[in-house]
Amino acid sequence: MEQWAEIRRMHFVEGLSINAIARRVGRDRKTVRRAVRSPEPPGYRRAPVGSKLDPHREQIAVLVREVEGITNTRIRKLITEAGYQGSKTILDDYLRELRPIVCPKRTYQRTVYRPGELAQFDLVEPRREIPVGHGQTRKGYVVTCEFGWSRAAAGALVFSKRFEDLAWGMSYCLSSLGALPETIVWDREGAIHDGHGHAGEDFAAFCGRLVLGWRILQARDPESKGALERTHRFMRTSFEPARSFANPLDFQDQLDRWFRERANPRFHRGIRAVPAERLIEERQRMRPLPSPMPQTALRSVLRVPQQPYFRFDTNDYSLDPRFAGRRVELAIGQREITATALDSGELCARHTRSFAKHLTFTDPAHQIELDRLRGDRRRGPQVDVELRPLSRYDALIPA
Repeated sequence: MEQWAEIRRMHFVEGLSINAIARRVGRDRKTVRRAVRSPEPPGYRRAPVGSKLDPHREQIAVLVREVEGITNTRIRKLITEAGYQGSKTILDDYLRELRPIVCPKRTYQRTVYRPGELAQFDLVEPRREIPVGHGQTRKGYVVTCEFGWSRAAAGALVFSKRFEDLAWGMSYCLSSLGALPETIVWDREGAIHDGHGHAGEDFAAFCGRLVLGWRILQARDPESKGALERTHRFMRTSFEPARSFANPLDFQDQLDRWFRERANPRFHRGIRAVPAERLIEERQRMRPLPSPMPQTALRSVLRVPQQPYFRFDTNDYSLDPRFAGRRVELAIGQREITATALDSGELCARHTRSFAKHLTFTDPAHQIELDRLRGDRRRGPQVDVELRPLSRYDALIPA
C-alpha cells in the first residue's frame, strides 16, 4: 500500500518517468505502470465461494416470517436437522441482517406534550412483599402517575387491583401533584376497561366527576406510556434497594419523600429540566383539584346478623349488636371501615382497616354491649315478689 502511494506521488507530483520510477523502487516497469494507472489501492481479492447457509436460506426466511418471536437458537436447531453444518456465528450474522428485511421493526415518532395535556397512570409491583402487621407480609401494587410535560410523578400503595383501590390511588396521586390534567392514560388494566378496550362504568363515572378525558391503550403497547415505564425502572434501582418498611403507612411515607426529595427535584435528561420546577409552571395552566375529591370507598349494604360481624378481605370486623336485624351501609376505604344504619344514620361500627389476613377485630364497646345483652337473656325476665314481714310467720308458729 505504501509503495503504491509512493509510485503515484513520484509520477504525478515529481513527474518521473516509468523507467526512472522502476529503477528507484526496484520494480518491473509493468508493475509500476499498473500502479500509476490504478486509481484504487491494491488489495487481495479472491473469487467468492458459497456459504454453508446457502441451501437453508429459504427455510430460514420462512421461519422468521411465519413464526413470531422465533429465536436464533431454535432456527439453528431446525436447520441442523435439515443438514446445516455451519457455526452459530454464521447464522447469527445472517439473521442480524435478515430480520429487519423480513420483519421490519416498529418505528416511533417523537412525542411532544403541552403543559397540562396528559397524565400517564400505571401499576408497578414492588419486588418484595410489604409488612402488614401481625407477623404477615402481603404483595402490594403502586399506582403511579406522571405528567407528560413536566415529568413530575407520584405514587400510591394499594393491595388489590379492584377499581375502588385504583381510584383511591389515582386520587392520591393527583392530590400529591396538585392539579388536574386534560386527559389520563391507562393501559388495559382489568378494572379500567370493559374487556374490549372501552372504559368501564366505574372508570367513566370517576372521570366524569373530575371532568377528565381518558385514553385506553391498545393491548401489548407499553411504549405508549414509555415515560412512566422509565420512572418504574428508576424506582426499582433508586427507591427499593436497601430499604426496609415497618408497615404500609411507612412504605407510603418513604415513597412520598422519595418522589418529593429525589425523583422530582433531579435533573431529567429527557426534558433537560427539573420536573419539580416545571410542575410549578404546569400547575398554572391546569385546573385545580375539586374539594372534596370524589369518594372512592367500596360501598355495600348488609343486614346485621345475629352474630354481629361482617367479613371483608378474609378478616372479620364487629358490628354493634344493638343493630342486629337492621340494614347498614359499609364504606370500606384504604384507611378506615365504617358501617352506618340506613334507617337512622347512626354509626354502627368504625374500624381501622387491616391488610393482614384471617384476623378478627372486635370493638371493646361492641363486646361490652354483647355481654350485657347476653347477661340479660341468661337472667331472664324480672318478676316482682311480695315480701312479707317476719312477724307474720312468728304468729303462725307456736312459741
